[in-house]
Amino acid sequence: MPQSNLDFPVDIRVGDGTWETRIPQFETLVHSALKAAASATQTGACDVLLSDDDEIKALNKAWRGKDKPTDVLSFPADMPPIPGEEPFLGDIAISLTTMVSDAGDMDKPVEAHFFHLLVHGYLHLLGHDHQNDEDAERMEALEIAILDSHGYANPYVERAESD
Repeated sequence: MPQSNLDFPVDIRVGDGTWETRIPQFETLVHSALKAAASATQTGACDVLLSDDDEIKALNKAWRGKDKPTDVLSFPADMPPIPGEEPFLGDIAISLTTMVSDAGDMDKPVEAHFFHLLVHGYLHLLGHDHQNDEDAERMEALEIAILDSHGYANPYVERAESD
C-alpha cells in the first residue's frame, strides 16, 4: 500500500479483486475522502473493507438483520481510546457491485459516489445518523460541504432529466 498522507491509521482490505480494475486509484480516493471527512470533523483510525455484494449481504444480515446487499455499512467501535493513540472509530465496508449499480442509476460518476460513500461511512463512525429529518439534514449538510470542498457535486440533488 502506498504511504498514506493521513494523520491517522487506515487499514484497507480488498475483498474483491475487481476493485483494482474498476477503480485503479481506490487507495488514493480512500485516503482523500477520509482526510476530508476528518478535517471537517475529527480524526480517528478506521478500517475499510472494499468488497462485493455477497460479503456485504452476509455482513448486513449478521449485523443488521437485513438479508440483502447494500452500498455501505459502518460499524462504530465500542472500545475506549488508548491513551496516546489515535482513537479507533470502527470499520467501513463498501460493495463495489451495489456502488457501481447505484451510481449508474443516479447518473453519477462512480468515483464521486465512492468518495461520497466513504465520507458517509466515516460520519456514521463518528455517530452521525439520518434516522430522523433533523439528523438527516445535519448529516447531509456536512457531507455536501465535505464533497464540495473536493469538487464533488451535491449527492442529494436530483439531476435534471434530459429532454
